[in-house]
Amino acid sequence: MKRLATPFVLLAACLSAPALAQTSCQPGTYAAPDGDFVVLVPLPSIPAPGLRYLFRDGRRGATTDATAPLACSNDGVMIGGATWKPIVFRETPATFNSVGTKLSGVLIEPPTADPKRPLVVMVHGSERNSPIGGVYGYAMAAQGISVFVYDKRGTGASEGEYTQNFELLAADAAQALGQARSMTPGRAGRAGFFGGSQGGWVAPRAATLTKADFVAVGFGLVASPIEEDREQLVSEVRAAGQGDEAVQLVNRLSSATGKLLLSNFTAGYDELDAVRRDMAGKAWAATIAGEHSGAMLRMSNDELRRVGRARFDNLELIWDYDALAALKKLDAPLLWVLAGEDREAPIETTRGALLGLAKGGRPVDVYLFPDTDHGMFEFRTNADGSRSGTRITDGYLKLLGDWIKGTARGPYGRAEHLTKSVSPR
Repeated sequence: MKRLATPFVLLAACLSAPALAQTSCQPGTYAAPDGDFVVLVPLPSIPAPGLRYLFRDGRRGATTDATAPLACSNDGVMIGGATWKPIVFRETPATFNSVGTKLSGVLIEPPTADPKRPLVVMVHGSERNSPIGGVYGYAMAAQGISVFVYDKRGTGASEGEYTQNFELLAADAAQALGQARSMTPGRAGRAGFFGGSQGGWVAPRAATLTKADFVAVGFGLVASPIEEDREQLVSEVRAAGQGDEAVQLVNRLSSATGKLLLSNFTAGYDELDAVRRDMAGKAWAATIAGEHSGAMLRMSNDELRRVGRARFDNLELIWDYDALAALKKLDAPLLWVLAGEDREAPIETTRGALLGLAKGGRPVDVYLFPDTDHGMFEFRTNADGSRSGTRITDGYLKLLGDWIKGTARGPYGRAEHLTKSVSPR
């Protein structure tokens, strides 16, 4: 999970539907009679009048794409010869205070009244952009869930300094849930969190700071940021066809850079020099990255002493964060969805930790979507080994909605259910 915001470049989905002209689409969420939906929102990366579209089954693209499977009119959106009608959500802006900082959010409520409707607080990942007005909040609300979306401190309309301090972000998320509950008296039942990517560190911790009825996580980690770096390095050398010797070297590299980070760049140089010597002349060593170790490997010790902390450790990150300890304190039911081929947040340690918790009797529900990368994206592999995302995998969005509502039954696309079902009641 990139700690410095790096947008995931998603190419428009390659769809088989015939091209339809797109000139008059309006932002909104449009529903079919059978409950299917599509969300249309503006994005800076899509030139006007184009909008991002997202279907419940994960197809994504721009309304101006030649292959866009929809056409817009004043009455709604035409899909497959049928008109999908707009859903008129109730949207209420709000501000709330957390640790001396004013944060901004929006409550999105489905139009029909339901005092037992679940309420979910969306805990953002590491990005600096605002999630308010994005596709995911509306995709959740379109499934009959009240959604509170807020800007993290130092982003969007929220005050404060941008940080990646999980403890502080968890305190903010806990306050966000309190704010959301105060706005829905008599209009919501159980309430909890959804966290994506970095939110997988934050949401479970937030649920130990306030009463939460459930926690759902997508493509997060039960590992520290240092462990994440190590697993990324191992994944990279394995993908490059290297064997155990290379794995041992990158493990040593991550150990050395971890020592640098934990000591505020005062210790670890001898270990780093030793692994540099052993990696010398190995072509693959010039391309490994991890989260931070590749860059440190290629900097001189003098550079690391002078600017290492400013470059790598300026966001209050808790490098040895014990994510498993937070989960062991969690009483609420937990859903965790893994991306089977996640390069940014490799799943080996996380899957083992989650299955261990489930075996020990903790209320943990684990699903894995094969052949997906970070963000639950299906992808194609390019000639240089890089990946281009094509779509969100079918079943992921519906699984989140159903599980939060307590109605998860499956199947959900190609998802593999790794544990016995647990859901909020």
